[in-house]
Amino acid sequence: MSYVSELAAKVLSGESITKSEALELYKQPLEELCSKANEIREKFCAEKFDMCTIINAKSGRCSENCKFCAQSAHYKTGVEEYSLLSSMEIIAKAKHDYEEGAVHYGIVTSGRSLNDEEVDSLCETIRELKAKTGIAVCASLGLLNEAQYRKLKAAGLSRIHNNLETSREHFPEICTTHKFDEKITAIKAAQSAGLEVCSGGIMGVGESFEDRINMAFELRDLGIKSVPVNMLNPVPGTPFENNEKLTPEDLRRIIAVYRFIIPDAYVRLAGGRGLLQDKGLSCFESGANASISGDMLTTAGISIKTDIEMLNKLGFEVTCE
Repeated sequence: MSYVSELAAKVLSGESITKSEALELYKQPLEELCSKANEIREKFCAEKFDMCTIINAKSGRCSENCKFCAQSAHYKTGVEEYSLLSSMEIIAKAKHDYEEGAVHYGIVTSGRSLNDEEVDSLCETIRELKAKTGIAVCASLGLLNEAQYRKLKAAGLSRIHNNLETSREHFPEICTTHKFDEKITAIKAAQSAGLEVCSGGIMGVGESFEDRINMAFELRDLGIKSVPVNMLNPVPGTPFENNEKLTPEDLRRIIAVYRFIIPDAYVRLAGGRGLLQDKGLSCFESGANASISGDMLTTAGISIKTDIEMLNKLGFEVTCE
């Protein structure tokens, strides 16, 4: 029995793999790795697929210096800048996306965090949105506190998004205006408030494969069950504008290993998917079972209609739990 098959059998029996096993797994033949990852996905998640769309509800002028981000005020990228959108604008897109087939809708704002006035405004928007559509509402709002998360939860928010971005060890190489542990604190505050948490990272920011593994284990320890895997789309004007792009094979390998580490998660193909010629199809055959569809924050994505057609052919069922 091959090493990949041995570890797959271990995971399928309900055991967890160790970090040393994951590091060795990462080096194994790609096609076998992806095939076994898909078996694990079928065992723990069946054909359930979680499709999320997002709206850039507050853009640019961010005080943080994340080196990959077009919205940081530290870099000149030409990104559009505007304050928090009106309820009408946020709700209109939510209704459109819900009618197109999306099951989760993410409200995303730039900046380190929202102030209390912005949180209160967003709570009113979420209440109205929930009254007018059946879509589940998520949000990515930076580093909020538990009291703010509780307000949002009471308004109807079901999930908060806060990416770790990379491993604890590599984080200072991509951001110095806030710390990795501040993200952990915010994630735990959201969980204490009763919110689900979506958290993952961005690949291609100079990290090693061990950094990728370390982040996955951090996510597993936090109990995260929605894990976005973003591939860097180098933005002109940012410090990472000349970073080499990952290959589709790189992304498939990452997704497959993440499936072994967190077998029952929604492993979500997210930013950078538009760079893939097959629109992510091979990744959905390698253990991924969730996506961000439609446009990203500052780059184009894949339309909801195109995604649903592809997912139907693959036998997935877009659903919301």
